[in-house]
Amino acid sequence: MPLHAITEVYGEPGLQRRLAAELDQLAGPGRNAVADAAGWAGELHARQRRTREPYVNHVLRVTLRMLCHYRVDDPDVLVAGLLHDAVEDQPWAVTGITRHGPPPTAQALEAIAARYNQRVADLVAAVTTPPRPEGADRIGHYTGHLAAALDAQPWARVIKLSDFTDNGVGIIHAVGPLLARSARKYDAVIPLLRELLDRPDTPLQPAVKDHIRRQLDRAQQRFDAILAA
Repeated sequence: MPLHAITEVYGEPGLQRRLAAELDQLAGPGRNAVADAAGWAGELHARQRRTREPYVNHVLRVTLRMLCHYRVDDPDVLVAGLLHDAVEDQPWAVTGITRHGPPPTAQALEAIAARYNQRVADLVAAVTTPPRPEGADRIGHYTGHLAAALDAQPWARVIKLSDFTDNGVGIIHAVGPLLARSARKYDAVIPLLRELLDRPDTPLQPAVKDHIRRQLDRAQQRFDAILAA
């Protein structure tokens, strides 16, 4: 069943049940780490919402997509998928620091490394967009960060491709004034993601890469329609 369809019909409980079913097939001690990260992500994003749903649905779909469609069974990558927005959106919750001053990004990454390992923290760091300097172009800042951060992080590319698919192909589930703003941002990054996907060291099977290419094509069509309107 498509992940957005699960969301529409069954909501967060349906996504959680699907993840639990998939984890039953995951061997080894890494399964416990992924289950722990799913629970922690739910706590970290508990008060956060997207336009039509609890925010945690997004991180669950990103991870399920890697499990179900990308054939990823690396626990570190799956844990990082569940936490991929935690440092960017909820650094105070990650650290337990009272909210004041600049975001405690470094401390949040240290907390993730301590709870799991340094590799997980490095993957999360690669897909965490740093604060935009005053006067910097919004889209240029976003694409520039991805180009630099994902260049030497093949597994972080996989997380970002799943994240982008959920946001890009799933843009038809969004509503409100941010729709066109998001379409412009995501449209600009498609050429970069195509190039990263096609690199020989991006650790996905050829059939999976073909699947993702079709998803990028679908996202491009949706951006074109939104921006034309």
